Amino acid sequence: MDDATATFGRLQPRLLGVAYRMLGSMAEAEDVVQDVWLRWHDTDTGRVDNAEAWLVASTTRRAIDKLRLARTHREHYVGIWLPEPVLTDFDGASPTPEQVEEAASDLSIAFLTVLERLAPDARAAFLLHEVFDADYAQIAEVVGKSEAACRQIVHRAKAQLRDERPRYHVPDDVHRRLMQRFLDAVASGDFSGMKALMAESAVLVGDGGGVVTSFPRPMVGGDRIAALLYAARLRFKEGLRHELALVNGRMGLLRYIQGELESVMSFETDGERIVNVFVQRNPEKLRLVSAHHVLRLQ
Repeated sequence: MDDATATFGRLQPRLLGVAYRMLGSMAEAEDVVQDVWLRWHDTDTGRVDNAEAWLVASTTRRAIDKLRLARTHREHYVGIWLPEPVLTDFDGASPTPEQVEEAASDLSIAFLTVLERLAPDARAAFLLHEVFDADYAQIAEVVGKSEAACRQIVHRAKAQLRDERPRYHVPDDVHRRLMQRFLDAVASGDFSGMKALMAESAVLVGDGGGVVTSFPRPMVGGDRIAALLYAARLRFKEGLRHELALVNGRMGLLRYIQGELESVMSFETDGERIVNVFVQRNPEKLRLVSAHHVLRLQ
């Protein structure tokens, strides 16, 4: 393996992370990284001073172009559009609690859904500055604007997202314990226990993509959400199975019906109760989870 190929292989998880956060779709992110690999392969890499900066910049620019095209499709999407969920794991040594919290905050379905409010250039500038710690000179080079303009873009993006970003910062171990309690209640058909773990004002958002049945608008009310999940237990009985999994950096649930993955559920909690449930049912967006494809985090 030559040095250029080894360098790309080492940085590939980071490039996938950049592209996925930009697009909210692992399938599209993989297409972007493949395009960047082809460009890298055709480049005189010996003249590249900083391979990581070059590859991240190329990935971000390609993702901006792809997001511009995707936004037209998403405007005509049937029902509510949610990001494609991914199973996540850390590459190498066991992560620190701080690394886990960072991944959960900037990979969560809730966060990626909020990012859809931003235009492609603004999303790129915001992510590069807030998630990947790029300075404004680097951001300016990537998006093709002045440093002053990039400062304004990031400032406006932060203001735009301030009231919509996930409200709670719950330690990972607290979230995990709550999810285990919720799984136990669901698995045993404990309707009272399910209701007790739902906030009164909890909201469920589902994405069926027009392929399978889902809700055209958010469902509000913890009791209603608990009743919906309990009804599935009554209907499918032993054919219904739930499994805990690390979804987008935070513990969520995989739901199987008759042995087939039917949905991926992600949760936002306040540490004591569930406040938001994101249910992905679109079969196309479940393809990689069904194949146990894992995004490795660096």
